[in-house]
Amino acid sequence: MDIDYQLAFNLAPVGLALSRNRTIVDCNQHLCDMFGAARTQLVGQSFQVLYPSADEYERTGARIAPILNRKGTYSDDRIMRRVDGRFKGEAFWCHVTGRALNQSAPHEAGIWSFEDLSATRPVRAELTAREREVAAHVMQGLTSKQIGKILEISHRTVEIYRARLMRKYKASTAADLVHRLSAG
Repeated sequence: MDIDYQLAFNLAPVGLALSRNRTIVDCNQHLCDMFGAARTQLVGQSFQVLYPSADEYERTGARIAPILNRKGTYSDDRIMRRVDGRFKGEAFWCHVTGRALNQSAPHEAGIWSFEDLSATRPVRAELTAREREVAAHVMQGLTSKQIGKILEISHRTVEIYRARLMRKYKASTAADLVHRLSAG
């Protein structure tokens, strides 16, 4: 039996995008539905349209490039933003996994999957771009020193952001914060 790879791509149970230099070359309907956009609104666009801010887009690209360079793959949970439709601008948690097709030039070409986590992890507090980044790393169980190294900021600055998150989520401990972030 012949496998229709285009049909498999289009009907995949997760959002899929093919990229070239951080631009969406192709995407499936699931990705369009997840971000509330028509295919024509995404194909040919920078992935920046899916991020809450241009700054987060730039910092994420800089952070993942060395990992893609070293491992060829990258995965994390991050807050993304709906592009259009009735939920335009809505922030939501998304699990993103990518593979560089050329490890030595990680952004040259790749395939990315997106899984909407909003049903189990709603975004309930309004967070700054840096708070969203710190929250994503806190949920991975990283220490302030580890987060500081990744984000290229001091661990004391991370602790300030962590304290803000604890106040916003009314968490009493780090474990409570992770639980509340996971629950939204």
